[in-house]
Amino acid sequence: MSAASGLIAPHGGVLINRFVPQERYESTLALAKTLPTIPLTPRQISDLEIIAIGAASPLTGFLNQKDYQSVLHSMRLANGLPWTIPLTLPISQEQAKTLATHPKATLTAQDGQPLAILHLQDIYPYDKAQEAQAIYKTTDPAHPGVAILYAQPELYAGGDVEVLTLPPHTDFPEYYLTPTQTRAYFAQKGWRTVVGFQTRNPVHRAHEYLQKVALEMVDGLLLHPLVGETKGDDIPASVRMRCYRVLLDNYYPLDRTLLAVNPSAMRYAGPREAVFHALLRKNYGCTHFIVGRDHAGVGNYYGTYEAQEIFDAFSPEEIGIIPLKFEHAFWCQQCGSMATSKTCPHPSEAHVTLSGTKVREMLRAGQRPPVEFTRPEVAEVLIEAFRNSS
Repeated sequence: MSAASGLIAPHGGVLINRFVPQERYESTLALAKTLPTIPLTPRQISDLEIIAIGAASPLTGFLNQKDYQSVLHSMRLANGLPWTIPLTLPISQEQAKTLATHPKATLTAQDGQPLAILHLQDIYPYDKAQEAQAIYKTTDPAHPGVAILYAQPELYAGGDVEVLTLPPHTDFPEYYLTPTQTRAYFAQKGWRTVVGFQTRNPVHRAHEYLQKVALEMVDGLLLHPLVGETKGDDIPASVRMRCYRVLLDNYYPLDRTLLAVNPSAMRYAGPREAVFHALLRKNYGCTHFIVGRDHAGVGNYYGTYEAQEIFDAFSPEEIGIIPLKFEHAFWCQQCGSMATSKTCPHPSEAHVTLSGTKVREMLRAGQRPPVEFTRPEVAEVLIEAFRNSS
């Protein structure tokens, strides 16, 4: 714990802030306009954002070769600190030639707006198949994370960043809280223990059950949906945010719940991403993190509870945040309540479970899924969204 605030210490002990101080802003911007440029994709801008605001503490930039290799092979930075997902900056051979004579480069948005200065440490080649196997446990190009990796340029540029600005968030700006802001909120509320919940989908009854079981143990809940780049068939962030708001307004203790967004992009890296998601929430001030079935998974690439088992590769002290490992939850008609296999003795025939495909079919047809599966208010938001998108 941080003695000053009573909150958990950030990963590595210091909450990073990579924004250029106001007194140096104009001179840094002027310098940025004279340097070679590297345009960033939306995913890379998300990575830049979590580095800038300290969500990816202790990272101060994109991984150099030494840290990259260490993360790949040992799930740790070169200094031994646990870290499972490499935040890297892919560049082409042509860009590398330009950077060979410049120790600095300007990272830009697609429209050319300067976002940050990269202080180049090294340029290095990498083995895409090796990274795919290490991070995603597969080299199958059908995996969405592997597909993005294979489409990248063939080199990485490593180095610290000085961030001038980030593209504005126009969708739901009031929910883009930085780790500094969430920590201030927790301190003001007197929350010494906070559980974080990661989601890229609307919250259904099983999620709600896990959150409320966890909320029985801690002072507060950070409902922290990921709103960076996701798969094309995932429900859009704007629709998901409407679902979260109607759910919180009707079914949660608002004085013990905070809704904010996680700006990082989805990797679908299963076990490794579960640890990554936990470390991000530690930086936001969470002491506990819910890890459910197939966390951050996609398809059949990972074991059902592999994302829970990976935490055993680290000592509790070095991870710092406590993973709350939950079984799959469902409504049991015989129990007359939400349950898991740990608490319900009844056969699966008594359990109300629906596949995502079945739910989407119902929503497209304007049919509300059963209340045992999803709250009516959430279903209405989703039905309206499917109706407007068709």
